[in-house]
Amino acid sequence: MVLKTFGWSFAVTALGLAFAAWQWGWEAFGIVLILSILEISLSFDNAVVNAGILKKMNAFWQKIFLTIGILIAVFGMRLVFPVVIVAISAKVGPIEAVQLAMDQPKQYEALVTDAHAAIAAFGGMFLLMIFLDFIFEEREHKWLAWLERPLAKLGKVDMLSVCVALIVLLLTAITFATQAHTSAGHADKSATVLLSGVAGLITYLVVGGLSGYFENKLEDEEEREHEEEEQAKREGKPVSAVGLAGKAAFFLFLYLEVLDASFSFDGVIGAFAITNHIFWMALGLGIGAMYVRSLTVYLVRQGTLDDYVFLEHGAHYAIGALAALLLITIRYEINEIITGLIGVFLIAASFLSSVRRNKQLAAAEGAGEKPGVPSGV
Repeated sequence: MVLKTFGWSFAVTALGLAFAAWQWGWEAFGIVLILSILEISLSFDNAVVNAGILKKMNAFWQKIFLTIGILIAVFGMRLVFPVVIVAISAKVGPIEAVQLAMDQPKQYEALVTDAHAAIAAFGGMFLLMIFLDFIFEEREHKWLAWLERPLAKLGKVDMLSVCVALIVLLLTAITFATQAHTSAGHADKSATVLLSGVAGLITYLVVGGLSGYFENKLEDEEEREHEEEEQAKREGKPVSAVGLAGKAAFFLFLYLEVLDASFSFDGVIGAFAITNHIFWMALGLGIGAMYVRSLTVYLVRQGTLDDYVFLEHGAHYAIGALAALLLITIRYEINEIITGLIGVFLIAASFLSSVRRNKQLAAAEGAGEKPGVPSGV
């Protein structure tokens, strides 16, 4: 079952890592591996959400999502989107950006370095909003309970996450951005950082609004179909399960694609905190995206979702760390390996906390006690 579901992912991983080591050396191998792990971890909740929705679809629409959907996810978001970000920030065409990366790597590196303040501000704000909306929300399970409980209470204040993000952006513009790192030394990029940061915030709000719109449309469609099904039962008419699935499937598909795009943003933008090399980025994120799809299929086929309740927390703390690191790198250079390992450490710690919680619950049930819900650390 595992080999059948994850076979293509294993093959792509082996080929991708081997190509990175052969073409660019062991540093590229390490960066691509870290990017793959981060993409899988940051998109883990994406797979869980996808599985919960995908199981409602009929076989035809499941196949559409797992074929056309993966083309959009891998080639659209993970391969094309990083190039587009670099092209817009460096003010060159997408094809020219790729050609520069291949033929004139030093000139490409200088362009990306000069554009880094804009990329970091845009990405930092987008990732920061994801983290803040998570940490300010009341949740059943708490990993770092001493921190999450008071923040969840503060989260009852309307628009708090937006206010905090704007304050962070303003502080970044008047501190790090006044001496931003460029290829020619340091320069004042305050206006650029403010403009790009606001654009990142707007992008997050638009993507969230689209997700909410399709979610509401889906709920309305499902409610209407349920009413039609009940009416048919009362009148003694046959109910076509396939027809019912087909009516809502289009909204399900659109909703899934918007969700997948929104989840992809954090991985793509977070990758800029680790490397500016678009080919390493494409390889790492592409490998990670394959595993996210395979995990979605596995969860659907097994009929169960994951038991590691703190893993989502770890992924979001990693997002928060990447957001902070992106803003810091506007002025200071940070080694890519250190940046990547911080996220991996947070995710690994949340996984171990989840394993410990599951063991405590199992021990309590085995002893005949009424199991509680242990928090994290």
